[in-house]
Parts: sequence; C-alpha cells; structure tokens
Amino acid sequence: MFDPTLALAGLLVGFLVGLTGMGGGALLTPILVLLFRVNPLTAISSDLLTSLVMKPVGAAVHAKRRTVHWRLTGWLVLGAVPAGFAGAVLIGLLGKGAGVSGNLKLMIGIALVASVATTLFRQAMDRRAVRRGVVPDDAPIDVKPLRTVLIGVVGGLAVGMTSVGAGSLIIAMLLLAHPQLHPSRLVGTDIVQAIPLVGAATLGHLLFGDVSFGLAGALLVGALPGVWLGARLSSAGSGRLIKPVVTGVLLASALSLLGVGQVATLAATAAVLVLTVALMPRRPSTDREAPSAEPERHLDPVG
Repeated sequence: MFDPTLALAGLLVGFLVGLTGMGGGALLTPILVLLFRVNPLTAISSDLLTSLVMKPVGAAVHAKRRTVHWRLTGWLVLGAVPAGFAGAVLIGLLGKGAGVSGNLKLMIGIALVASVATTLFRQAMDRRAVRRGVVPDDAPIDVKPLRTVLIGVVGGLAVGMTSVGAGSLIIAMLLLAHPQLHPSRLVGTDIVQAIPLVGAATLGHLLFGDVSFGLAGALLVGALPGVWLGARLSSAGSGRLIKPVVTGVLLASALSLLGVGQVATLAATAAVLVLTVALMPRRPSTDREAPSAEPERHLDPVG
C-alpha cells in the first residue's frame, strides 16, 4: 500500500539535496532507519535503487554543460564498480544473519560521521580556493591512474555497504588528489561516475540484499520533484542558510545510530553548526572589482 509519509520524506530529502548539493544517501538512509524503523539492510538497498533513478538527472545537466572530466571518470569507474558490487554482496550476506541489525546501524553511523567530516573538509578547501582565486574551467589535470582507481575502490565499498559516500567521500578524496580540478568539474565527474557505481551496488543488493520496490517507488514520488525544485531554488543561494542545519542533522543522526548520549549529541551538533557557518566561503567586501568570491556552484542532486 502506498505510504504518503514516505513520499513526503522523499520530497524533503530531494529538496534538500537539490538545494544544498549534499548526498542523498547520507540523508535518506538514517531517516528510513530512525524515523520509519526500516530494517537497516532494507534501507540501504532501497536507498540505492532510489538514487540510481535520480542520478541521471544531475549527470545529464553536467554532461550538457561539459563539466565532466571523462578520463578521470573512467579510472574512477574502474575501481568503483567492482568495489561497489563487492560491498553490496558482502553487506547483503552479513545483513541476513541473526543479530546483525545493530552492526549495520553502527556502520551507517560511522559512514555518516565520515560524510560530515568530508563536508567540513570540502568547505575548508572551498574557502581556501576563494582566497586564491577561482580555478579556470580548463585548468590542466595531471590524472594519476593508480591513485584514482584506489579512490574508486574506497568510495565504492562505502557506497555498496552503507549507501553513503558517492556524493561526499569520493568527492573529498578527489579534491585531495586533484586540487587543481575546478569545482564544477569536480562535482560533474563525481556524479557521472556514480551512475555505474550505484548501478553495480544496486545490482548487488538486488541479488543479495533486501530491496523494497514499494518503498523505493514511494520515495521517488516525492524525491524527483523535490530535487528539481531544490535545484531551481539553489540558484538564489538559499542553500547557504540550509546547509549548516542539514550538516547538523546528519551528525545528530550519526551519533544516534552510534548510541551516543543526548547531551553529547547536542553539544557536538551545536559545534558542527558553528563550524559549518564559520567555514562558509564569503565574497570579498573591500574590492568591488574583485571576481566573485564563491566558486561556481553546480550541485550534486544525489549521492
């Protein structure tokens, strides 16, 4: 039976993802586990199927704008696709054992903490880039195949096992490995390589996981229009106000899954809110002739 509250949750997550560019897996999986009491394995499996349907929307935009580094994408896919499938198979087999639900919650919580950490890292790097000036779109990239394949392997395992990482862990590792990559090409490359990655992980979960087509369908009813609406509003810069709140919610969800006490959770969430706001890139106020201080934003609608 169709559950309108799931569609509403999909709408909210899709809207926030489109508005802020934060990964869909990091938002949706904890909502399903904590609020809807969905089994962690089912939440991971169904979230991946939902993401697989939404991924091409953002990828098509970036391909049209030519903000995809195809050689980098190829090396990422080489490592991410088999790792994503392997991670899904592994967690699917483990997730069907007795008493492993708590372990899956632990893994999701750890992945969310890593996602929050990488979000803060990206903001710090963006702020540093603003001070140095925006990187040209066509800046040459020295692609290192082995390093890039390893990034794909690490990110693929994370996505396959927790559904978290396609829009946070991989993009942060890419930023470390290729700091000269323009922000728009960074996100465009990440979202395009995530299509085969999420596809491989979804296939693994279809074979060994616990995909609920009804759950995924209800989520997509809200998520697809939510992503479109959020992306439309993002051009007005509204995501700057929402992103610190979403980051705080992610950390609170992670700590709840990890069993951290309420006082410590509130303190950590407040600290992350303050830090997220402090790390936001700002436009220069002293030189009106200076170029825009914020790098061009091409948001990743899912991941």
